Formats: sequence, C-alpha cells, structure tokens
Amino acid sequence: MSATIALVDDDRNILSSLSIALIAEGFMTRLYPDGQAALKALIENPPDIVVCDIKMPNLDGIELLRRLREKSDLPFIFLTSKTDELDEALGFAMGADDYIAKPFSQRLLIARVRALLRRTALSQPRDDNGGEGETETIARGRLSMDPARHRVQWEGRDVALTVTEFLILEALAQRPGIVKTRNQLMDAAYQDDIYVDDRTIDSHIKRLRRKFREVAPEFNAIDTLYGAGYRFNEE
Repeated sequence: MSATIALVDDDRNILSSLSIALIAEGFMTRLYPDGQAALKALIENPPDIVVCDIKMPNLDGIELLRRLREKSDLPFIFLTSKTDELDEALGFAMGADDYIAKPFSQRLLIARVRALLRRTALSQPRDDNGGEGETETIARGRLSMDPARHRVQWEGRDVALTVTEFLILEALAQRPGIVKTRNQLMDAAYQDDIYVDDRTIDSHIKRLRRKFREVAPEFNAIDTLYGAGYRFNEE
C-alpha cells in the first residue's frame, strides 16, 4: 500500500505543487492549510509522515509538533527558512525527525520522505516471505528494546520514542560502555547520505534523557564524554 504523506502549510501553492509531485511518485497525500486544521486529523487518522511548515498563522509548526508529541510519535519533517536556526534547534528539541530548508527542490523533499520511510521500516523487519519477522529484543540492565514492535521500556514502563530517537538509543544500547561519536550516531539514525550537524544529535540525546526521566527521574544511563561522544551505561 502507498504511504500517506500529510502536508501542512498555509501557502496553498506549495501544498498543491508538493502534492502533485508526491502523487506522481506513488504516494497519497492529505493537505492541511494550517496547524489548527491538521492537529485533530493527524491524531485521529495518522499518516505515515507529516511534512510541515514552521511559520503559519493560528497554530504554527512548532506548537503543532508540541501538541502532537503529547499523543503521537509520527515521523515529522519540518520545512524552514535557512535563517531560522533557533526554530530548527527548538524543533529538534520537540522531537522533529528531519529538516528541509527553503527554498528546496521537490526532488530533495521526495528523497528525504523516502529516507524517513526507510528509517521507519527498520522497526518493522520483514522475513524471507515478505511478512513481518521477529528480531531479538535488546535487554540492557533496566532497559528493554523491541525493534520489531518499536517498543521501549525502562523497568517495565513504556517510553515513547520517535523513529530517530529509537535508532540513536539502539545504536548506543547495542554496545554498552562503548563510546559512540556523533558521526557514528548520525550514521545510525540518518542514512542515505543525509547531512545533519552535531547540534542535531545533541538535541535528540537531550530529548531522550528527558523522556526517560519522565518515567524514572533518576535515569542516568546515557553518559556524555566531552569531546568524544556518548555511551550507554548498563548500570
């Protein structure tokens, strides 16, 4: 079945042109002219990916993502101006999976959508017959990760993670005690030659810690090695 992409932008020309380009590539689209119109629909009838502008009237993209993350971990791509570095950092802190700076080509958008779909599919492995297969659960101290179900638990309590957060944590937990550089974590979470800078990984790590501390205030299993990177402490 074709993936469904939700497009949220107050510029109807952008909505129309992006929708035409995505449909031509075999995707289905849903169009929303502002964040307020999109919020309820995204929660009640989730698409596969959300592509959203930041600057919109009524409910901007940052606030839409904040409210959405209270109920959902949908893969989320922001569209932003190249000069909006503060918005970009805030968006990653809120749980965005990727950014595309305006102006951008439709070819770039389609490539990033496909890349995020592939990253999402990593948590839904297939067996030799094309069906869903079982993968080994990762158990590290009080942490449990089930890649096949995209499920994470700390001391038996669920922790909801985005696709990017899950892949970063998985890379760290696979080899506890081993330092992973930011470049290694980028490779684990952002495939297909997508460039992100160090700040992006740092923002995801901060959000990971915050999410775990919401269920376990004493959580301290992700260590920062200044100048080197991060490691998972199995405790």
